[in-house]
Parts: sequence; C-alpha cells; structure tokens
Amino acid sequence: MDSIPVRVAAIETVSPFIKTFTLEPTDGGPLPAFSGGSHVVVTMQGRDKNHRNPYSLMSSPYERRFYQISVRREDDGRGGSKFLHGNVRVGDQLFVSPPANLFALNELGRRHILIAGGIGITPFLSQLYELRAQDSDYALHYAYRRADDTAFLDRLAAEHGERAHFYESSQGHYLDPGRILAEQPLGTHVYVCGPEGLIDTVVTRARRLGWPASHIHAEEFAAPPSGRPFTVVLDKSGDELEVGPDDTVLDVLEDNGYAPDCSCRGGVCGECETAVITGEIEHHDDYLSEEVKREHSRMMICVSRAASERVVLDL
Repeated sequence: MDSIPVRVAAIETVSPFIKTFTLEPTDGGPLPAFSGGSHVVVTMQGRDKNHRNPYSLMSSPYERRFYQISVRREDDGRGGSKFLHGNVRVGDQLFVSPPANLFALNELGRRHILIAGGIGITPFLSQLYELRAQDSDYALHYAYRRADDTAFLDRLAAEHGERAHFYESSQGHYLDPGRILAEQPLGTHVYVCGPEGLIDTVVTRARRLGWPASHIHAEEFAAPPSGRPFTVVLDKSGDELEVGPDDTVLDVLEDNGYAPDCSCRGGVCGECETAVITGEIEHHDDYLSEEVKREHSRMMICVSRAASERVVLDL
C-alpha cells in the first residue's frame, strides 16, 4: 500500500481528550478524493516502534487541499492515540494510506439515520457534508456522556438544526435505538459508529424489527487485543518473526519490510485474510465464518493471534 507523506498543518484541542489534526500533502496537493465515511491509516514513526492506526476522515469530501482527523486519547490502547496527543507537533511529517471506505452512504437509501456514540461521530462528519449537498433526508442521533468531554456539539446544532438530536447521559438523556428504528419508513438505512455496546444494540434491535441486513451499516475501530507472545513462520521465505503481547502479525510483518494487503486493520474488510498451514488461531475478526474459524485454516493478521506457540502462514 503506497503511503502519502503529509505535514501536520494544525492541531486543535476540541475537548480535554480529543484533538483535531489537519494534514496537508508535502508536495502541495491535491490529496486523493474520498467519499463520506472513508478512513485512512496513519503511520507514526516513533523512536522505539512505528504506530499504524486507522482514523475516519472528518473533513469535507469536496475539499482536497487537506485531510482532517480527530483522535481521542486512549490511555489503555496500543499507543497510537497517545503518540499523536503527546509527541506530534505542527510541522511534523506523518504518512497516510490512500482513503478506503467500508462505511459509505447507500445511494439508494430514501432516508438515512446516523447514530453516533462518543468519538464515533467522526465518520459522520464527512457524510453530513454529502447529505446536505445532495439535499438528502437524514437525521443524526448523537449520544455522549458529558458535554464538556465531547466535540462538535455547537457545530452540529448550528449546521443541522432539527435534524440533529443529542443525548447527554450524565443529564439523564438516553438514546433509545428501538424507538428511533421503529419510527422509520421503508427504504431507510441506519448507520452506527461508536462503542461496541451501542453497535450491538442498534444492530440487534434493527434485526428484531425486520430491517434488511443490507440496510444496517456499522463501523467500529477497536484496538486489537493483547495476548501471549508467539512465533510466526513465513512458509515461502522461511523467516521466523516474534510477535509480542501488544503487536499484531500485520505490525510485525510491516516492521520487517513486508507489505501485505490490508485496509481496515480492524478485522472487518477481509483484505489481509491469510492461509494458515499449521498452528491454532485465536480469532478476533468479524469477517471469517464460524466454520472457517473452527478449521483454523485462515486468519485475519490485523487482529487475530496464534493460540499455539508457533503458527506457519502461507506467506
């Protein structure tokens, strides 16, 4: 995957835990076009290791002079958000992948319901530009814990008026996905991004209400889980690489000069699916079927780990 060098043009602190980064191309642009809901993988070169994290593009799809991402600092994550918050300064160079979209608006939707939780608002910011430009029928439902720890409330209220609905749980205002979903006309599509619990609730309620699977769209960027270290053997080259407790196979391959296909880095797109020759797999993806997982014949190297001490891959 070709990386695009970008310069950090601006950093804005939008809440105690969230910063917005404006990224400009080092060659003067324009940056590759993207559609609402797209993400890029940001590569940060640290002193001890490289961090590669996917972040939703929140800037306008009609603007190619810069990209914008918003990052919430996760102290219990794998380090990428902490590195951006603590080490990156205006003028620094980063690298981003070409945009990819696993969360696009459905062009055939008669109505679009956007449900966001916390920092899960970010992919919707770029989608909202498209919905307004196309004069689409839409509504935004944004749930968060406290207003002073949340970004973009004033902007969303000003730009979207009665189409934007806010739920501050610390003030006793709670999102009711079942009610929202039950009120929608045929042809509506629902999109949800945020904590796993919110996503599961929305998807489950929609299915129970008879929504077609093709009308339910979800996105979650969660850090791959830690685990015990193991050895990965590359069958074609014979190379043996050690995967640490907080590393992924994909990370280790990239750090050693390999460039496997990948996109989401979250176990949902299927791009990094790899054949397993020997070894048992601890699966953490949402892509492979349960039958394939039981066979231990394939793995998503961006999130899954070996359950055995060694695993031999068809690489």
